[in-house]
Amino acid sequence: MVIRPRILGNDPLPQQWTRGGPPHVWLLRIADHGAPSAEECNAILDPEERDRAKAFIHDLHRTRYAASHLALRRLLGAYLGEAPEEVRLTREPCPGCGGPHGRPAVAGAPLHFNLSHAGDLALLAFADTPVGADVEVQQPLSVVTEVSRMLHPREVAELDALPASARPQAFARCWTRKEAYLKGTGTGLSESPAVTYVGSGEVPASPPGWGLTDVDAGQGHAAAIAVASPGGRWDR
Repeated sequence: MVIRPRILGNDPLPQQWTRGGPPHVWLLRIADHGAPSAEECNAILDPEERDRAKAFIHDLHRTRYAASHLALRRLLGAYLGEAPEEVRLTREPCPGCGGPHGRPAVAGAPLHFNLSHAGDLALLAFADTPVGADVEVQQPLSVVTEVSRMLHPREVAELDALPASARPQAFARCWTRKEAYLKGTGTGLSESPAVTYVGSGEVPASPPGWGLTDVDAGQGHAAAIAVASPGGRWDR
């Protein structure tokens, strides 16, 4: 099954979060909304977000960062019943070293979230349990041929068995699933992509304790979310 995300700007903002339901997945097409104004950013983003936005050299990258974080705050505010600027973002402890650079979180809230952006798209996922999200632009065969050597041996074999024309799409499926899972655990790419098998076929292979699902991100993109689940799945 592939999730069809809600579209920011088309679908209404959500009601306050109710525990016990399925994850919510949103897609933002940044070009549809234009560049955020400086007044909007100053009013809603926190000082750390504003500093990060200013650090980008290119206006395009600055716009994409600011737009995706404004969207995140608006959605979190709606789910938590708070003004977007009042949402207090923090970091959980890193599962590897214990430092304050693990999964992003909302201070004192039971709602988990994750954000990913690629090109002009931002993918946002929300759940009762830890969640990871990833969206990627589909890469040309030359990039796939080089980077796919980093994957799990079974995934490498799967890709090698495909005709060249099918490899970019299969690789994109595999890579977004892997990134979503690693972002969900909080380890990120400090864990080698060769360690955990997620599969490159049309149906994800969920690691123990997690549910992986592909997301429809439109032509030329791939996306996936990973949700922590004791049974290794979640009700879609």
